[in-house]
Order: sequence, then C-alpha cells, then structure tokens
Amino acid sequence: MRQINASSNGTGLRIAIVRARFNEAIGAALLAACLDRLAALGVASGDITLAAVPGALEIPLALQQLAATGHYDALIALGAVVRGDTYHFEVVSNESAAGITQVQLDAGIPIANGVLTTDTEEQAMARVMQKGGDCAAVAVEMAHLIRDIRNEKRSA
Repeated sequence: MRQINASSNGTGLRIAIVRARFNEAIGAALLAACLDRLAALGVASGDITLAAVPGALEIPLALQQLAATGHYDALIALGAVVRGDTYHFEVVSNESAAGITQVQLDAGIPIANGVLTTDTEEQAMARVMQKGGDCAAVAVEMAHLIRDIRNEKRSA
C-alpha cells in the first residue's frame, strides 16, 4: 500500500485569508491565532494575503476570486455567526458554509473553514485560539496533500 502523507512545513506556501468584519472582535482574534500558527509552521508573512469582507455571506465570493488567480496553495475563511433572535442565523450559517465548500470543490483548492457558528459571543471567544490555529494547520497540510496527489497523477 502506498500512503500519501502531507507535510506540516509551510515554507514556500502561498496562503490567502478571507476574514469577515462582522463580529469584529471575534474575527480579529481568529486572525491573530491563525497568523501566529502560520508563522510557527514556516509560512512567510510576505506569502500571506488578507482580504476583509463585510460578513460571512460575502466570504465565498472573495474565496472564489482568490482561487481563480491561481496564486495560492490554500485559502482560509475566518468569521463568526452568532445566533440572534431570528432565523437569519441559520440562513447565514448554512449558506456561508455551503458556499465555502462549493468554492473548494469547484476550484480544486483547499479551504480551511474557520467561520464559527455559536449561540453566544462568549462561546465564540472561547474557541478563537483553537479554531484560528487549526485553520492554519489544515491549510498547510491540505496544500501539501493536494500538491502530492497532483504530482502522483503526473508521474503515473
């Protein structure tokens, strides 16, 4: 059995992050944790592009356009949707997640989904450090995995 093991070394990888500005404090904390972890994994700050969008529903379009450039090895989506008193929470949560997944599949580029969906701001803030860091690690690992699979196809 041949096994493809992805690397966690981010050296030389180009990563783009799309961050929603809605729920600003949560998004800023997610971004800080993500950037810290990307640096720890060896991704150079000059190889990171950041795009800010108004809210979670705008994330997929920005991701789609970044993916279309062909400049990035992986993308990261960051934001927070906090439950309110209306059905809007479900719409935004479901549609942003579906859009992110669709862009990933259509473009063939890995996207780490770091859009938190929580009942309260306190729940979101309790998760920002872990989720932001996890997204960085996922982006690096998946960038290598997809690159290795594509190289496998070429050599076959």
